[in-house]
Amino acid sequence: MDFFEQQAKAHRKTKWLVLYFAMAVLGMIAAIYIAAMLVFSGIQSRQAYVVNQTWTFSYWNPEILLWVGLATLAIIGIGSGYKAAALSAGGSAVSELMGGRLIVPTTQDPDERRLLDVVEEMAIASGVPRPQVYVMDDEDVINAFAAGHKASDATVTVTRGCLQLLSRDQLQGVIGHEFSHILNGDMRLNLRLMGIVFGILCVAIIGRVLIQSGMTGGSRSRGQNPLPLVGIVLLIVGYIGVFFGRLIQAAVSRQREFLADASSVQFTRNPAGITGALKQIGGLGVAGSRLSHAHAEELSHMFFGNGVSEPWFSLLETHPPLIQRIRVFEPDFDGMFAVVRYDEKRRDEPPARKPAPMPNLFGTVLGGMVLSSGDPGRPPVVRPHVVLPAIGNPTPLHLKYAEALRDSLPDGIKAAARDPGGAMALVYAMLLNDNKAERQRQLDGLRTRADDATLKQTVALYDDVAAAAAHAHLPMLNLALGALWHLTSEQTAQFLQTLDWLIASDGKTGMFEFALKKIITHHLAPHSSKVRRAVVQYYSMKPLVPDCAVLLSALARVGTAEPAEVQKAFEAGAPWLRAPDGAVMELLPGEQCGVEQMDAALNRLATASPLIKRNLLDACVRVVGADGVVQEREAELLRAISDTLDCPMPPFVTITD
Repeated sequence: MDFFEQQAKAHRKTKWLVLYFAMAVLGMIAAIYIAAMLVFSGIQSRQAYVVNQTWTFSYWNPEILLWVGLATLAIIGIGSGYKAAALSAGGSAVSELMGGRLIVPTTQDPDERRLLDVVEEMAIASGVPRPQVYVMDDEDVINAFAAGHKASDATVTVTRGCLQLLSRDQLQGVIGHEFSHILNGDMRLNLRLMGIVFGILCVAIIGRVLIQSGMTGGSRSRGQNPLPLVGIVLLIVGYIGVFFGRLIQAAVSRQREFLADASSVQFTRNPAGITGALKQIGGLGVAGSRLSHAHAEELSHMFFGNGVSEPWFSLLETHPPLIQRIRVFEPDFDGMFAVVRYDEKRRDEPPARKPAPMPNLFGTVLGGMVLSSGDPGRPPVVRPHVVLPAIGNPTPLHLKYAEALRDSLPDGIKAAARDPGGAMALVYAMLLNDNKAERQRQLDGLRTRADDATLKQTVALYDDVAAAAAHAHLPMLNLALGALWHLTSEQTAQFLQTLDWLIASDGKTGMFEFALKKIITHHLAPHSSKVRRAVVQYYSMKPLVPDCAVLLSALARVGTAEPAEVQKAFEAGAPWLRAPDGAVMELLPGEQCGVEQMDAALNRLATASPLIKRNLLDACVRVVGADGVVQEREAELLRAISDTLDCPMPPFVTITD
């Protein structure tokens, strides 16, 4: 499945959603205008009758149309804006809206620990930061959802029934389904649907208020007060608008559920995982995935399974029938579900896996790229044409790598990555200098910038971090980001200031340091009220050509210092940008493509459309692979660039049995 095409489809669906929304609003304005004209005409006719004057009905009154239009737009706009503001915090706001409880990374509950392990493996394998994980303790059914604006603020929420009734493979199938929503751009679309429907619902709410206010007066005032009649009209029109909003929600959801099911199976190569989870839902009967929370209807299009009662009309169904979803992978399924009882012990787990050795970078596959051989002493040969299909489409190989890498990490690193203070210490340890004297100078500087506990943990982690392979640093960072999200605004500001000092402490900024800082600031930005969320601003490559030149020029210099080789690498990638005719693409001098220029260029390129990002990353891969080899620092820099563009690239890994 093409990650970039799925992202582009999500953006196109958003445009169509805006069009449908505009049509619905215009229809509501027209209906309310007609009702207002009838009410206004009724009042005028009564007044004319009292004074014995002739009265003629008119369909056109621009003044009333103007006021109706402004009032309707104001109500819907304020309602949608309020909901958007309420959800601006991202997935955590939605999870808490549904009564979710945040699972702390240090939990010792076996079911919760198993869930976090599965989520961590999925995050490492897909190249995204570990989402925050919530559990709905009051829901015994089987259901789950992913929420957020993008991977930086995503959360995964499951019911207590998921933890207690699903095996590890089944839980992995459900989490793989939710990661598909994270990777394919469904989450932002779902949040916008929530905002739009709520804005329309506000019209009905205003109608209900007018009816109630009109009924509070005496009988005489009720006979002369037009507010109840206006309220009835608003109530009817508002709920009709909500009905069509639900239709849009349901249509979008049904289509994306099939895609998410297929992505989960593609990810895990285990159809029995997701089909087993669906069969467990069927075995629970009519309430298998139905949620009791008051906001379940509002989020019905986001759940793994149908979270509300069956609608009267099939067009309002947010999910395809269970049997239909199962038969996609098991065509011979007879439609019979074995009864599932809550008091039955879960027939579940194989024995706990023993810690595995750290996976080797070199072998037969590198993040979808074919390598020269399994000899660790030889650099890998890049086949660029297979890199882009891996973005947003992790494979079982990546999942196997993630499991092995997580199990192979020392306990101290795993514990640190799950604690906010430990996560800061882990990042600091990654940036300490190899030279003992220089490292001591850095630690002396940290003593005045970090608390004693963080400093002590940084020192304790250094040996393990230094011993870890370079390709393990980004996965460790992805795990640590989930804990860094729990820092307060003040702690985050202090952490970033200390990070800047530590990077600059040796008087130069290397590519790894740049990549690490860029990833951290990119993913912590949504948690800072001072930073605006990036939106798509560029649908044409032309204005971005200078930024692309900066990026490709910098990448061309990472692997070699020979001018001829640098020029060759740049020329290998530039044509793949598919820049418009007349655009000038030239290799820039080193002083014009340093880390500051790269930072500014990436900030602009992050606001490009998905298809522009695809061309850019294609060109980057061609530059890195121009000499036929890829070094670890090149591979990790490429992953960092991809990450800051919100195009998660799976690890550059290999598994050797």
